Amino acid sequence: MTKTTLTALAALVAALAIPAGASAQNLGAAGTLPNTFDQPAAARSAPPVAAPQAAPAAPSSPAEIAAAETALKATIAAMQAGTPNYDAMTPDLAAKVRAQATTVTPLIQGFGALNGLQHVGTQEGAELFLVMFANAPTQWIINLTPEGKINALLFRPAPAAPPT
Repeated sequence: MTKTTLTALAALVAALAIPAGASAQNLGAAGTLPNTFDQPAAARSAPPVAAPQAAPAAPSSPAEIAAAETALKATIAAMQAGTPNYDAMTPDLAAKVRAQATTVTPLIQGFGALNGLQHVGTQEGAELFLVMFANAPTQWIINLTPEGKINALLFRPAPAAPPT
């Protein structure tokens, strides 16, 4: 992936986000994550941010991690196919994803084939994954409601590995 493309991706920082005004009972601690769908122009002009450090939180159960991983893989596949599954999202998030689809879909398609993903921790109640594509390493944050609907979804470039 070119430096220009990575810069554009960094400017987009979090193309998919937590629904605005979601209640704490629907969102848990993930409600404090930034929501770039409410301010898409600001998100595009924002400077790149440092990679998040996993906040101290109760570790997720293996079942919660597996559910988040399954939902994330399905969401990425659907978005790369150009057919996001809005039924798998809360109504608020689905509306925000629809509004950004013309920008986000080509970007995700440009990442290339999904080579793998790794759960790296829990951040403010949401699951954080390192997702490796053929053309770009990325970080994704996903949170599911108790009913299994996606109510938080963010992605950004993965931080550069420190020199060895």
